[in-house]
Amino acid sequence: MTTPPSLRAIAAADDYDPNSMPVDQARAHIRAFLTPVTTVERLHIRDALGRILAEDVVSTIDVPAHDNSGMDGYAMRHADLQPDADVTLRVVGTSFAGRPYTGPVNAGEAVRIFTGAVVPPDCDTVIMQERAKAADGNVTLGTGAKAGQNVRKAGEDLKTGAVVFHKGQRVRAAELGMLASIGVIEVSVYRRLRVALFSTGDELVQLGGTPGPGQIFDSNRYTMYGMLADLGCEVIDMGVVRDRPEDVEAAFAAAAAAADVVMTSGGVSVGDADYVKQMLDRLGEVLFWKIAMKPGRPLAFGRIDGAHFFGLPGNPVAVMVTFYQFVRDALFVLMGRTDVTPVPMFKVPLAAPIRKAPGRTEFQRGILSRGADGALSVVTTGDQGSGILSSMSRANCFIVLPTDQGNVDVGTLVDVQPMDGVI
Repeated sequence: MTTPPSLRAIAAADDYDPNSMPVDQARAHIRAFLTPVTTVERLHIRDALGRILAEDVVSTIDVPAHDNSGMDGYAMRHADLQPDADVTLRVVGTSFAGRPYTGPVNAGEAVRIFTGAVVPPDCDTVIMQERAKAADGNVTLGTGAKAGQNVRKAGEDLKTGAVVFHKGQRVRAAELGMLASIGVIEVSVYRRLRVALFSTGDELVQLGGTPGPGQIFDSNRYTMYGMLADLGCEVIDMGVVRDRPEDVEAAFAAAAAAADVVMTSGGVSVGDADYVKQMLDRLGEVLFWKIAMKPGRPLAFGRIDGAHFFGLPGNPVAVMVTFYQFVRDALFVLMGRTDVTPVPMFKVPLAAPIRKAPGRTEFQRGILSRGADGALSVVTTGDQGSGILSSMSRANCFIVLPTDQGNVDVGTLVDVQPMDGVI
């Protein structure tokens, strides 16, 4: 296992600037510091849905196991067909899926066959029933058939000894079906990633309570829980921690002892009590960054007593944006995935102008839609304030505006990052 670099070494890099960290550089620093889980479990394939494979899966059979028909129709020797005239063949039997025809098929003969049924060894071509005329135990076939048409060859999908799935691959619905198709009952997967989360702040009130003057309900913890659960993490919810040094330190220590990752919201902005940074420095290695992005400028990252740590901003939208731009892929790596790549972006014309000042990468919440002419376009959800959580609920994409971008006019092609499948 590769030992990650020290955060101190990262901080000593020539291009390291905690007061103006570019988005891509922050992603790279985080990626270099991650240590995936290694504990392996053996699970029934159904229970492995959403988990990460801990070893390659190799097929012990051919899929399909036999040459089989891709159509309902008739199987015959292609040599019996004529290129310029109809041919009538005698039907000598029927091959059903699960009940193959086992007799010989001689010259001038054919077999009635159904989709998925084994193609008799003497046959090499299947003609669909819509292009055949059956009568009195015979079938008349027209011209134009190609040798091998509508025959699915043995091993066409998978061959014996082939690596079906690789270590580090996520098991989805399609993978479940393929595992079942080769007779696999159990697979080895990495254990679930354990993430402990809590919110900090005297202004936060638990659900069921009554907010007093200047207080609000704690929504961020529920947002974080939902994002983590969607990724398949085992979530340890530690509630709300008050702004008292001893309470915060105890919460961090307990969270780090119980989980692989500790995630918090609030308490990482410039101007926060110095005890937070001092306390985290005592417990581990943590760096505080100002990311050159909007929303979500403050971010803390590092390790606390062996657990990875992500300190997200306190504003609700900033929590979600920083999670999906930095934390999501990092968690995938920690789970053991080896196929982690940035969410793809594509260009779409802007349907309404956007105001932006150069200097920071912006992730504006957008609504991607298709017009009556079939063309895609995108608009923002409206007010982009970092406290307007409803903008995330209404959005189906991020409009990603680069650092040097200024105001954007209608019709300009902008980068769009879809949320469907991401959030």
